[in-house]
Amino acid sequence: MIIVTPKEFRFHEILHFLKRSPKELLHTVDEERVYKLLEINGKCYLLRISAMDNGIKVEFLMGKADAMVRNKVTKYISDWFDLDKDLKPFYKLAKTDPYLKPLVKKHFGYRIVGQPDLYESLVWAVLGQQINLQFAYTLKQRFVQAYGTEVEFKGRSYFLFPDAASIVNVKPEDLLSLQFSNQKARYVIEISNAFVNGEISQDKLAKLSLEEAKEQLIKIKGIGNWTANYALMKTFRYADAFPLEDAGLKNAVKQCLGLDRAPTWKEIEKVFRKYKGWEAYATLYLWRML
Repeated sequence: MIIVTPKEFRFHEILHFLKRSPKELLHTVDEERVYKLLEINGKCYLLRISAMDNGIKVEFLMGKADAMVRNKVTKYISDWFDLDKDLKPFYKLAKTDPYLKPLVKKHFGYRIVGQPDLYESLVWAVLGQQINLQFAYTLKQRFVQAYGTEVEFKGRSYFLFPDAASIVNVKPEDLLSLQFSNQKARYVIEISNAFVNGEISQDKLAKLSLEEAKEQLIKIKGIGNWTANYALMKTFRYADAFPLEDAGLKNAVKQCLGLDRAPTWKEIEKVFRKYKGWEAYATLYLWRML
């Protein structure tokens, strides 16, 4: 099937993001094509996703797809690649900004590659706290291999992220054996419990404003301001979600301002003042600079 994409979309920019780590198990990139396993109504579907003129081609390699499945796959990919976001206002803003102008010219069509599942988004954010990106991918790889669903197709393995119910009875020491820190192990189990007992509901949060959703999330141990903002940006596409404390963002602003030290919060806020309403996309393109 074909998914029509906006003019402000470039599949090769998405591929750049998806190729960040060879340890990624939740999708595979091979010869400019993305392989993705999805579970829909208890059945697994293996997709092969590639670019074509003015759209994305989706092939079903495993699982028969009726109209309902095709609709759900279309929604998932639209959410994953943020295809419904109108970037024209952002690009108009960026063309008047000395920091963003060269970035949007060079990386035109780059969009936030999201995580449509909130549980996955929060756990991934916790895994990435205060460690380098590649070790975060190592932890994620071990977590998915230990507790996720594995499906084989033509000699290759494809994985689904664990669900919260499969983690609530996991002991912290089980996660420590994967090289989780004590803190990360406790946080992942706390978040899993919050989903299972209804403290966190993706459907309910989707109806709230950014600040209301953030307020609900940070009630859960292990979810601070950065983690909440990151997940809300990645899952719910709040354009004004702003991970102010992000180390990568600090490095990008440091480069923009030509500083020989880390920027202060006030300096970061001053740069972002002009990006009001588009903080998430400004962050994305500044990250891309790195």
